[in-house]
Amino acid sequence: MTGPTFSTAHPLPPLADPRGVLDPVTLARALIRCPSVTPRDEGALDLVQTTLEALGFRCWRLPFASPGTARVDNLFARWDSPAGPGRHLCFAGHTDVVPAGQATRWSVDPFAADLTDDGRLIGRGAADMKGAIAAFAAAVSRHLTDGEGAARPGSLSFLITGDEEGPAVNGTVRVLQWMAETGNVPDLCLVGEPTNPGRLGEMIKIGRRGSLNGRLVVHGAQGHVAYPHLADNAATKAMRLLMPLAEAHLDDGTAHFQPSSLAVTSIDIANPAHNVIPGEAEALFNIRFNDAHTGDGLKAWIAETLAATGVPATDYELDLTVTGEAFVTPPGPLSDALVAAIGARLGVEPTLSTSGGTSDARFIKDHCPVAEFGLVGATMHKADEQVPVADIAALSDIYTDVIARLLA
Repeated sequence: MTGPTFSTAHPLPPLADPRGVLDPVTLARALIRCPSVTPRDEGALDLVQTTLEALGFRCWRLPFASPGTARVDNLFARWDSPAGPGRHLCFAGHTDVVPAGQATRWSVDPFAADLTDDGRLIGRGAADMKGAIAAFAAAVSRHLTDGEGAARPGSLSFLITGDEEGPAVNGTVRVLQWMAETGNVPDLCLVGEPTNPGRLGEMIKIGRRGSLNGRLVVHGAQGHVAYPHLADNAATKAMRLLMPLAEAHLDDGTAHFQPSSLAVTSIDIANPAHNVIPGEAEALFNIRFNDAHTGDGLKAWIAETLAATGVPATDYELDLTVTGEAFVTPPGPLSDALVAAIGARLGVEPTLSTSGGTSDARFIKDHCPVAEFGLVGATMHKADEQVPVADIAALSDIYTDVIARLLA
């Protein structure tokens, strides 16, 4: 049985037709060919900027750095209708990608943006999320080259970061601060993350669970197992501290969220000997929580739960970090437009979900209503990350419809 064949011709077709309408697949391929592994850009933002400037957008490059982190480049671009002010719709995304990993696990060069003979685009970032950036840019180009569309009042913008897959401290959160200071906060924001588990159109994200990371270091006294009275077993104390957390029932879920959950993700004793009582143990855990909780509330609960075990507070160190609070944007104009567009283009009724991990929407929700909709995410971060070419085209059609509905 033979595998798929691949196109290896490197020159790409023109990005746009003579009218200026972009081809989303060609643009997605061009973006994938920029190996922009966080925090490197490798020309990806230059490509987005020149493409949008050709459509009449004003562009600002916004590099940010902070102590202990790499400098990150970002892009904000805005188009204002000559017909005057109206609703401001922003598209948010990221050009940075995770590393490709071992090249031998890929069937192709991960940054060649190859097309298979059965109509799939393979490459790092195809799903997460250069395909969606290309789809929205193509949708915007259709809107602006359509006389009726371009005559409608309103504004369109792009918030594109190079720091979503990394620490996320010099990207979207910093650009949003700049947008607030310069009067560029949108009315609505659509994030192009790959939200669909298996089929395009099946899921829109209207919120995300919060995430809390915990690190517990337990101190004891090392000793011989034959003389336990001369030692203080850190492993035993770690179990006493962890079990009430792991067995806790946090909640039954809320209107838009599944139940919160706590998972112990690592227990490290670093003791290979059967006859040595360990003097130190370290554990990691994570809580994915819904809107019944806040990060601060969970921190207080964890501290109280550990104190109730009877293990002296001097015997352990606890480090808690909240990487995002739970949030939900109730159904409204943006999700309504997405649902209508998906139904019209695909005949599918999507689920409004808050499942999955975190995204930069956790920062955007502090400024305006936000929803997420993009490609199928089944292969994101995997070797041979891929999406059907037809899905990129269909996503661009959906985005075109959304723009028309919101800038009516």
